[in-house]
Amino acid sequence: MIEGISREELRRRLDELTLVEALPRAAFRRRHLPNALNMPKSQAEALAPVLLPDLDAEIVVYCGSRLCRSSDRVAGLVGRLGYTRVRIYRGGKRDWLRAGLPVECVSV
Repeated sequence: MIEGISREELRRRLDELTLVEALPRAAFRRRHLPNALNMPKSQAEALAPVLLPDLDAEIVVYCGSRLCRSSDRVAGLVGRLGYTRVRIYRGGKRDWLRAGLPVECVSV
């Protein structure tokens, strides 16, 4: 089982971690956590080597909410690809937004 990370730890360490959103591109473009990379589960195997060149980087994967399992699938996949420090932010975007924390969006 992949270890989780709390919202508070994620907020404190945001600049030290590689953050990956496991949702489709449209959801990512609407809003995502600061400095996150987009890696939808359907493209994770192809995108991981490109977006995550360091197998030893500390990676945190998240999706929409506690009910969403895309983060589990993407985190499991990158772990199987050889990434050694993968965690999941289980609360996801919903938890982050409820706490009033900042998000980014992609301009069209």
